Amino acid sequence: MSVTTTNLKDAIMNRRSIRKVKKNENITQERISDVLKTALYAPSAFNMQSGRLVVLMDAEHEKFWDIVKETLRALVPAENFEATAARLQGFRDGVGTVLFFENQETVKRMQENAPLYKEQFPFWSHQGSAMLQYATWMALSAEGIGASLQHYNPIVDEEVKQTWNIPAEWSLVGQMPFGEPDEQPGERTFLAYEDVVKFY
Repeated sequence: MSVTTTNLKDAIMNRRSIRKVKKNENITQERISDVLKTALYAPSAFNMQSGRLVVLMDAEHEKFWDIVKETLRALVPAENFEATAARLQGFRDGVGTVLFFENQETVKRMQENAPLYKEQFPFWSHQGSAMLQYATWMALSAEGIGASLQHYNPIVDEEVKQTWNIPAEWSLVGQMPFGEPDEQPGERTFLAYEDVVKFY
């Protein structure tokens, strides 16, 4: 068996949601950039490449999670907010966050260029984003970097766009805080293989 196959299998099986991460000076912008250059090989329908990534590092990353916290403070009942704040702190303690966007201008252009599939492009856009998120997550995991996928959109969308001058046509899909793992994930459970996979 080739090394590539073994590494891919390990990356798939070892990827986990690490919700508590911490700082590590070895997780640099250059290293994250290399991870993302690999992840961008993820496929997209019609090669539309509608995904856009914004990487917030260090103080900018902390600012993002402060925005999430203050937004949720107004929405979460006071008696539940302490647990919410503790969960958010686990993300904020990390090195950075990848914000995943979909460029709606690209989706619109694809709809105009291939009108037969017009109704499908929004779905394909999100499928492409999911593959890009997964490729990023696996590449981070293969580097020993902990990450999880979060969805605090749409409640923070407008403030995020204003704070980091994000184009209006970019739609926020998910957030991936990353850093050195600071917890051991629990055991995963799976549906029975035979209930999921059918051969004919």
